[in-house]
Amino acid sequence: MDSLFFIIILILIVALLVTSIKVVNTGYVFVLERLGQFHKILEPGWHFTIPFVDFVRKKVSTKQQILDIEPQNVITKDNVKISIDNVIFYKVIDSRDAVYNIENYKSGIVYSTITNMRNIVGDMSLDETLSGRDQINNKLLQVVDEITDAYGIKILSVEIKNILPPSEIQQAMEKQMRAERDKRAVILQAEGEKQSDIARAEGEKQAKILSAEAEKEANIRLAEGKRQSQILEAEGKAIAIAEIARAQADAYMQVNKAILESGTNERVIALKQVEALQEMAKYPSNKLILPNETLSSLGSIAAIGDILKKNEVAQQ
Repeated sequence: MDSLFFIIILILIVALLVTSIKVVNTGYVFVLERLGQFHKILEPGWHFTIPFVDFVRKKVSTKQQILDIEPQNVITKDNVKISIDNVIFYKVIDSRDAVYNIENYKSGIVYSTITNMRNIVGDMSLDETLSGRDQINNKLLQVVDEITDAYGIKILSVEIKNILPPSEIQQAMEKQMRAERDKRAVILQAEGEKQSDIARAEGEKQAKILSAEAEKEANIRLAEGKRQSQILEAEGKAIAIAEIARAQADAYMQVNKAILESGTNERVIALKQVEALQEMAKYPSNKLILPNETLSSLGSIAAIGDILKKNEVAQQ
């Protein structure tokens, strides 16, 4: 009997020791009460408590938490009923206040968010609400965070997931959006056609300019070619005329030389000179440059030539 009693006592002692050890995991804290009153906060790790004296009031998570609020009906300033749902990101900063200052801090967050969201949206029109998500989120964050400070909760972020107007307003908005898209499409198409016309006109302009430049260059080169051709032709004619005159002058000198060598009298020489002058004068391009003495003697030479011709006719 004594051994059995001892074993029972030992088992009870071991059970008491085991139940007196509290293990707190990382990310959590325990709110510990002693004899019904708050005693302390047990941080992560091993802790020894007094059996039947100490009692863990609540296990509280210190991690960031997410609270999804169901869609709520809200009336805007222009009397349109819309449905809004939110997501709240929060964290427990003071575990004691979260346990003793409010019965259920999650419900407190939800109701504070819903009430203040209705107040904020009630001062806004439908268009302002649809386009003012960030404004609503910031106002809700500021107001709800001030309320939850009293029970040790820090609101990190408030996000609106959806804003759903009534079905008839949604249909009207879809028609408006479709009209806006069609309008933008028409504007973009017109702008594209405008740019295309401008590019086409610019291309035609450049083509005409290049064509005119090419024609101008061709005319300049053609005129230059004609000018060079005319210059070469004139130079050729001048050379030919000079060669003819030189040949005639050489022939005239040869005739005079032959006459002088043959001892022909002056009347024959005068006659030959007249004939040579007449032959040279046949060509309009020939120019005769004679000294004044020669010009003064032309009359006598011509007279002598007439006499000689008359004598020849008489002899015949």
